[in-house]
This record gives sequence, C-alpha cells and structure tokens, in this order.
Amino acid sequence: MSQPQLNEFIPPPECPVFEPSCEEFADPFAYINKIRPIAEKTGICKIRPPPEWQPPFSCDVDRLKFTPRIQRLNELEAQTRVKLNFLDQIAKFWELQGCTLKIPQVERKILDLYQLNKLVNEEGGFDAVCRERRWTKISVKMGFAPGKAIGSHLRTHYERILYPYNLFQTGANLHKPTLTNDTKDKEYTPHDLPQRQSVQPQETCSIARRAKRMRSERGYVKSERGEDCETRPNLRRRMGTYKPEPMRMAVPAIKQEPVQHEDPIDYDETALNKKNKPVESKVDQYMCLVCGTGSAEDRLLLCDGCDDSYHTFCLIPPLHDVPKGDWRCPKCLAQECGKPPVAFGFEQASRNYTLQTFGDMADSFKSDYFNMPVHMVPTELVEKEFWRLVSTIEDDVTVEYGADIASKEFGSGFPVKNGHFEVSPEDEQYLSSGWNLNNMPVLDSSVLTHITADICGMKLPWLYVGMCFSSFCWHIEDHWSYSINYLHWGEPKTWYGAPGYAAEHLEAVMKKLAPELFESQPDLLHQLVTIMNPNTLMNNGVPIYRTNQCAGEFVITFPRAYHSGFNQGFNFAEAVNFCTMDWMPIGRKCVEHYRQLSRYCVFSHDEMVCNMATKADSMDIDLASAVLKEMNVMIQEEEELRDKVKKMGVVQSQQVDYELLPDEERQCYTCLTTCYLSGITCPCSPDKLVCLHHAQDLCSCPHSNLTLHLKFTLDELYPMMAAVKLRAESYSNWLCYVQDILEHKENKKRGLEELHSLVEQAEVKMFPQTSLLDQLRIVTSEAERCAAMAQQLLNGKRQTRYRSGGGKSQSQNELTVEELRSFVQQLDNLPCNIRQAPLLKDLLTRVDDFQQHSERLLSDEAPSPQELQDLLDVSLGLDVELPQLPLLRERLEQARWLEAVQQANSRPDSLCLDTMRRLIDQGVGLAPHSSVERAMARLQELLTVSEQWEERVLSLMEARPYHRIETLETALEEVENIPAYLPNCLQLKDVVIKAKKWLHEVETLQLGGRIPVLDSICELVLRAEGIPVRLDPLSRLEALVSDVQAWKESAAKTFLLKNSPYSLLEVLCPKCDVATAHQKSRPKKMKESSPISKKASTKLDSLSDVERALSESKDSASAVRTLVLSVCFFFPKA
Repeated sequence: MSQPQLNEFIPPPECPVFEPSCEEFADPFAYINKIRPIAEKTGICKIRPPPEWQPPFSCDVDRLKFTPRIQRLNELEAQTRVKLNFLDQIAKFWELQGCTLKIPQVERKILDLYQLNKLVNEEGGFDAVCRERRWTKISVKMGFAPGKAIGSHLRTHYERILYPYNLFQTGANLHKPTLTNDTKDKEYTPHDLPQRQSVQPQETCSIARRAKRMRSERGYVKSERGEDCETRPNLRRRMGTYKPEPMRMAVPAIKQEPVQHEDPIDYDETALNKKNKPVESKVDQYMCLVCGTGSAEDRLLLCDGCDDSYHTFCLIPPLHDVPKGDWRCPKCLAQECGKPPVAFGFEQASRNYTLQTFGDMADSFKSDYFNMPVHMVPTELVEKEFWRLVSTIEDDVTVEYGADIASKEFGSGFPVKNGHFEVSPEDEQYLSSGWNLNNMPVLDSSVLTHITADICGMKLPWLYVGMCFSSFCWHIEDHWSYSINYLHWGEPKTWYGAPGYAAEHLEAVMKKLAPELFESQPDLLHQLVTIMNPNTLMNNGVPIYRTNQCAGEFVITFPRAYHSGFNQGFNFAEAVNFCTMDWMPIGRKCVEHYRQLSRYCVFSHDEMVCNMATKADSMDIDLASAVLKEMNVMIQEEEELRDKVKKMGVVQSQQVDYELLPDEERQCYTCLTTCYLSGITCPCSPDKLVCLHHAQDLCSCPHSNLTLHLKFTLDELYPMMAAVKLRAESYSNWLCYVQDILEHKENKKRGLEELHSLVEQAEVKMFPQTSLLDQLRIVTSEAERCAAMAQQLLNGKRQTRYRSGGGKSQSQNELTVEELRSFVQQLDNLPCNIRQAPLLKDLLTRVDDFQQHSERLLSDEAPSPQELQDLLDVSLGLDVELPQLPLLRERLEQARWLEAVQQANSRPDSLCLDTMRRLIDQGVGLAPHSSVERAMARLQELLTVSEQWEERVLSLMEARPYHRIETLETALEEVENIPAYLPNCLQLKDVVIKAKKWLHEVETLQLGGRIPVLDSICELVLRAEGIPVRLDPLSRLEALVSDVQAWKESAAKTFLLKNSPYSLLEVLCPKCDVATAHQKSRPKKMKESSPISKKASTKLDSLSDVERALSESKDSASAVRTLVLSVCFFFPKA
C-alpha cells in the first residue's frame, strides 16, 4: 500500500469583516475601540472603508527599486524544515562516509525517512523493534496498508540508511565514547532532492583503499578521482524530480580484490616493502585504532581527515566494501557533524527590481505555474496549492518577496504633506486622514506619539511588494503592538490569525511539533522565518481564523495576535504599527517577556511612560488613568529594585540622560533590555551596562565599586506621578458624582441641566469612554427625549392635524395610552426631574376622561353629531394615540349621514332621485352600523320604488295609443303615496289636469246653447294634440273641422270668382251691412224665423246638413238665407 498523500487543506473560519459608515470611519481609534471586543477574539479583522474613501496611490514608482528576499516554500514550514534538516544530516553523514544518499521509494512514494526514524525511536529503537517484530505496526502508522510485507522493506531501508547514522549518534561506532553532544545538524542551505534518493556505494570499486604507507618517502598527496570530483553532489542545490533507484549497500561476504584492479601505487609499495626492511618497520606504525593490529592491511582504511587507521570489519557497523572517495573516521565524523548550527534566515536576491520588472516576473510565474491567466486563478486553488507546496519535500518552488521596504526612502503609497506627489484638491482630505498610515501612529490617541524616535515599521510605514506564494511567517508585532495593513492594489493577500490569548498555546504547539528548530533558535518565532499549517495548529487546539484582503481593504492585528499569510499574486501593500491606551499593560508584559528571551527592545517602555507623564497638564483624562496605573507599577518595581541594589552594597550613584545615548549603549549586557530609569556600571568594564535585574551578573568586583546610574530620583518620580494622579482624579471625582446621580433616590433627584453639565464636562475633559459615561449619556439622552416628547405632547404640535373629520390625523410614532402611562411612570423613574412631568400627569387624566366619554357615545345607538365633533375637538389637545378616534370619526360620519338622510326625508318635495343616489353612495362608504344599514335599506327601497314609478309614468305618457284618463288618474293615486320628488309623476299629474280641463271645455262648448266658432274648435283640437291622453270628443271635433274646411273650399269655388277681392261672406251676403240688417230685422222676424232657426241649429252641424237644408228650400231667397246662416255659423269673420 502506498503512503497516503497529505490531507487537503481545509480553510479556517473567516475573521470578522467590518464596514463602517462615513461617520464611524471619521475617527480610526474610536472605531477600532468599538470593534475591539469582537475582533480581538479572532486576533485579526478586516475593515472595508466606505466606497467613497479611495486615496490616490502616491508612491514614487520611478524611484522605487528594491532587492527582494528569496523564499523556498518547503523550507518555511516548520515540520517540513525539520524533515529537510534531518535529511541533510543523513546526507552529510553518508557523504563523509564516501557515499551518496538517495531516498528510496516504497509503494511508488518517496519514503519519509524522518517519520520512519521517529517511529522506530518511539518504539524503543532498532533492536527492540526487530526483537518484538513491530515493523508491521510501524508501516501501519506510516499509512501503509497491512498485509503487503511493507514492514520488511522498511526494516531493510532503516538498516541500510538510518541504523548506521543512529549508531553514530549514540557513539557506538567509536572505539571509545567521546561524542557526547547532540550532533543534530540545524544548518539549512539549499538541498538537492535527486541526489538524496538512496545511499548506494559504487557498483564497481577499484582496489580497496589502504593505509598510505611510505608517505614520507613517496611524497604522497591525497586526491580524488577526477570523475568523483566532477560528479560529487551539491547537497544544497535545488533540482527537479528524480526517480529513485533501489539502494544496495554492504554485502555479507568480504569482497575479494581482483589482481587486475590493484592500484599501481600499491604495487610499487609492495615491491619496496620486499626490498627495504627498515621501511617495513614504519608500516607497522599504522595500526587499527579498534583492534590495535596492522594485519589485513588491504582492509585498513586511512581517514582523510586525521590519518587514523581502521579496519573495515572493526567499524560499527562494519563496512563490507571500501568506500569510494573521501572517508572520515568516527572521530572526524563526530567533529564535522557536531559543528554548531547556523540560524535559518532568508537570502537576498541577486538583482534589483522596479515595480514594473517585478510585476512582469510575478505575473509570468503565476500564469506559467497554473497555466492560465493570473486573473482567472481561483483564490481557493492558490491557497490549497500553497499549503501543499510548503508541506512537501518533493516539489521545490522558490519565490521572491519585496518585504520591509522603507517608505521614508521611496515614499508612502499614501499622499503626505510636502511629498513629491502632487495632490489634487479633491484628494487633500487624505493628507490628514487618520487612516493614512503615515498619520495613524502619531494620532493623539496613539501612545507611540510619545516616542521621540522615528522607528521604521512601527512609526514609519513599510512597503511590501508580493508575488504569488510569497509569504510572511507566523509572528507577533514588536512589543505586542497593534498593526494595520492596507492593500493599495493588486491581487489579494491571504491572512491567518490567532487571538492574543492563544499566543502561548500556539508557541507551545510549534515547539512540540518542531522541537529541533527551537533548540537552536529559542526566539525562532521572532525571526519571521517559520510557518506552520493552520490545520495542524487547529488540530492541536489553537483557534485560527482567515481572510482574503482585497485591494482597498485594511487588515488589523491585535496585541500578541500571531498572524501569517501569503500573497495570491502581484500586489502592493503598506503596513505600520500603532498602540492605544489599552495596549500599555500588554506592552509592559512584553518587555518582561523580552527580558527573559534576551531580546532587544525596539524602544524603552519606561521612557515612553515618563514622556507622557511630563505632559500631565494637557493629557487626555483616559490616558492619564492608564499612565497612572503604569507609573504605579513602574515606580513600585523601580523602588524595589533600588532597595535590592542598595542592600547589595551599591552606594555610588549619578544621574544620566539616557535618552541622549544611542540604544546600543544603554542595553543591558545580560538581557539586552533598554535601560532608562536606571542601570549599573563598574569601572572594570566601562563599556558594560546591566539593568537592576541583573546587577549581580555584571562582574566579580566588590559591589561597592558599582555605580547606579539614574535618570530620575524617586523624589522626582513621585511628583510626576502625583501630577498624573491629579489629572486622573478630576475624572475620579466626576465618576463618583455620576454614580451618585445614577444610583438616585427620589428625594435627591437633580435637574436635567445638571446631567447636561456632567456630559459636557466629560466631553471637554475627554474622560474615558467607560460604560458609566455611556450610561450617563443614555440617561441624559433619554431624559432629553422624554422632556422633548413631553413638551410636544403638551404643546399639541407633535403631528399635523386636520379638522375635516374632526380630531387628529392618523399619526406615526404616537404614544399609545398605555405607553403614556408607562412614559409617565418612566419620568418618575428617571434620576432627574422633568418639569413637564406634572403636566403630563394632567394629560393622562384628560385622556382617561376622553376615553370614558368616548365609550359612552360609542355605545349610544344614535349619538349626536355635535357631541361627537366636540369630543373629537377635545382630542386635538391630546397628542396620544387614541384607539377610539377612528371609531369616533366613523360614528361622526355615520351620524352626519343619518342627519342628512333625515333632513332629506323631512323635505320630500326636494328629495329627488339624484339626492337619494348621492346619499346612498355616501352611505356605501361608511363603516357598517345597524342604524346606517336600516337607513340605507329604507333609502334604497324608496329609490327603487321611485325609479320604477318614474319609468312606469314615462311609459304611460309615451304609450301609443294614449291611455284613458281614468288609467292615468289611478296611477296618480298610487304615486301620491311616494315621499319623493318625481318629475315624471308631476308631469303626469299636469297632463291629467290639462286633459280634464280640455274635456270640461269641450263639454261646456257642447252644452252651452251657442253655435261654436270654428276657431274655438280648432284651438281645442290643437291643444288636444299636446295632451298624451285618450280624449273621446277629439275625434268628432277633428271631423267637424275637416268637414267645414271642405265645405268652405267648395263654396269658394262656387261663389267666388278667381282673384275676387271679396270674401266668401261678402259674396254670399247682401251689399248692405249684413250684420246690421240682420240685427235690425232679427227682432221683427224672431217669431218667423224661430222655427227655422231652431231647425237650422239642430240640423246644421255639418256640411251635409247645410246641403240638405239648401235642397229643402222652396225658393232661392230661402236658399240664400240658409247658406248665409251656415256661413255665419262656421265663418263668423268670413
């Protein structure tokens, strides 16, 4: 079974990402302090500035030239480097033995010799594993499947390659145990994988290497074969892949040397030995240091380092073949392998780059590596490939990283005042922005402002130009400070971080998993040269978080938060440190940690604290409180140390201005810490200075010779602390007063103005942003809000109102009655007095009265509209959400509608159909109520009946033939009972009246005893045409008028000449005044004509009657008289 591949990388959880608003982004430290409780739990966080915050890139690109670091990826990872160091030791061991190390393959995988060696040692060593037959168990632990006899292969490889090395390590191959030190080689230089595939001697060997006898006589000089010198491997050179071959080593039988392979030099030596006996006595001087004899000289090896001689079979383990090339004896081997290790570090590249040339190289590398355009490579793929590369010894990838480039020399990526970059007017805001990394370390809220020196990387930003896979190893910032990194442009930067509380855990895990590295470099993690897979750390309980930092984003690391990462491709970043007040106790703890590690300090923490104390009068109150705590600790410790030194017998002292000395001249000789408050010197070594912690380690001189160098006496330090205390106490007094207010009693309530004064005092004096101040602000803000709301409620101006329906408008955010009650109760609970509180209580009383009145009106079946309106008017002064208002408005509309309906019903003469329809339409929009529904039903019924009768009456009047008057009168009798104004019914009534009048006139005409005049008959006929009623006399009158007209025409044709100037009457009557003569003769002839007149009056009703009368006349005179009478009857004006 083949060895399993490395587990695929699993990304850790994401760290918090914050997106501040423009207002939050305005103050960097305030925002960082706001997010700190969340972000410090993950160690790192990402901040996306507001979209409009886009500073111009201001670096002097033309002048920027840098030499990058060379990073061999698999040398970065701690466990991989341990394996490579181990393989380098094995390779060196076999090289000094004249052999070349080549790593064998098992199940098509390169054998992990480091793991094999470690497992065998854990099981008790080679002998114990063989004796107890644990090779199968070891093979399973290495990931091979059981049942394939892998254990026997592992035993063979171990016995051939590792067992001799372990014997050498234990000293068992020496004739006496002189090697006692740990000879593990920590040196790490470039290695060559193809040359380390297996340990294999030459297949063919020339005559066995013998002791070089007769050297003085022959002048023999050691040399190697030319081919050996040419083919000797450079064990630190990187090469490509290699397919290993099986290893063959010693053969059980002793190799016999063929005669033809004898070295000519040895042959000559033999001849000389035979001839020269004295020389033979010198040969006896080369004895094997193990067995003490010079026998078997063909198996006697001479060390190329010290010329000691050993038999091949006397060595442990014995050599069955004579090694080809240089050979070292066990003592020389121990000396060579026991050289002290060299600390690992990055090499510098051999060429300088500009941004353009580096970018071309970086893009070309990434596109060639992934065989696709750089912008198409997924970040997840790059991340998994990176961790695969750093964890394997099979693939060797080298990248370059432009790190720690001083911005002071080439210019920052951010615009700076008086810089070479010309800033446009719209970008001038970035010159003073707190997020400009040139400004952040020296903001008022940063304690680094009180460090006078410009420290590159801490107070002055560093620039970073990355390429794909270039990485920054696990580290924490100097003095455990904060750091902030801004990616100006380019491809993302992948970060990993651990919270500060897990720092010691992370260190312990790395030391546990790679103890060999920390044995030679205890401060390895401070060198920024070691990385470890986050999955490995997480599997060991270390919390790890990640993020991808894109262009235009910040990444912040918190105090003592370990972080590492790598670049996804070509990019440009800038970073700097900053320290806030919460960091100060952490910074002091860091200095103590540095003292234990004998690590240099970047600056003096005590000097920074004292610099701040000298500015106590203008110091921020929050800072004063923090500095006071620091000074308490500092002065207490200093006092104890000075007492200790005094008890030692140090009596001499003098004051020194340490800040005027270079840092290297005021560092403790023992722990390398930077001295500021005090130090110890001795005349015996004037160049040496120690801190008071190591006063006894300076020299062996009497302590009375030592001198205590002081920056301040204790009498000077105490007043400095007192000044800081005075500044901080103003806050303490304020704190007590605020606590007394917030823990109020009802009889000790203050006014709102007093709370305002306390908040203003805190802001002017810049008191710490504590929870108490936040609580005071909240209480004050709440009291202000309550007072403002109370005033608005009392003024009745909180919302816009309308009067159209009465009451207030439907308001938003109004208090409910219950909220008002709660609000009044809240006013009582406030730690201050609100002058509007009594008025609000009165408001609450009025609200209660309103509710009671409302309930009474709403329960009434028919409330008065005026009462409802009056109640709604009362609500105008109650700026509270009253649930009765909608109901009251509904009832008001209902009452007004009912009143309108009632008024309409009381005036039926004006209650037309349109009015009824309008009222019904209004009623439809009303809320449902029984009274409304009843009124609607009655109104709808009336409308329906009215519409029906209107239509029916109209049809009666428009009917053809006309209806008789009796029918119409019957309809009118029914319509009279409808209480509404019906136009058609009124018209019908008028028609009936007209019809009755007409009939009456006709009847009067017929019964009046007078002969009707034609015009009167025609008028009656004409009037009858406009009356849509069936009139029975109408037909007779129409026939009579028609007959008369016909007779008139006939008479005219008979008696009138054409174009006669006389009328028919004039023609038919005598020339005298017919009318007068007629009148005069009328009395005289009354009796004579009476029978005739009666006869004519009864018979001359028509033209036929006239013709009949003419025919009955006895003479012409009587005929003419009859005709004249008829004309006078029908045509009185003829």
